[in-house]
Amino acid sequence: MNHKPSPTSLPTGGRRTVLVALPPRPTAPDTVEEVLLAAARVIARLGIHHGDYVLDALGLDGLDVPLYMRPMSVVGAIRYAATGNPQRSSLLADQAVNFLALSIDGGPVRPDLLSLERHVEDWSDGVDQVGAVALLEWVATAPERAA
Repeated sequence: MNHKPSPTSLPTGGRRTVLVALPPRPTAPDTVEEVLLAAARVIARLGIHHGDYVLDALGLDGLDVPLYMRPMSVVGAIRYAATGNPQRSSLLADQAVNFLALSIDGGPVRPDLLSLERHVEDWSDGVDQVGAVALLEWVATAPERAA
């Protein structure tokens, strides 16, 4: 039987402990500002999609491309930044959408969540990727500029 020593075996036959340093795991955003900045990075990396939250949301054309690798709408990118899924909402994602919607053209006529999302989506239909990223970053850093 040919037994080859493993990289952790010592010449004397003993073993040593090897520590492996892993990169830090990214943490989920905790504030509305962090969610908006993360959404800006998502749109900058993947592109902006006009329409549903994510390109081909039902997966009819590209079944082998996961949702998190497809271009997203602004609301989809906010949801992805907060929850890890562009189709799942959370309280933090809803707060970020509300904050963004109220920062665009004075906000929508009605204050319910669907009207706020629709207001953001209507605005994002008229901008390109660079414009969406710029506004998300500008709105996210507004509290810092005001201080």
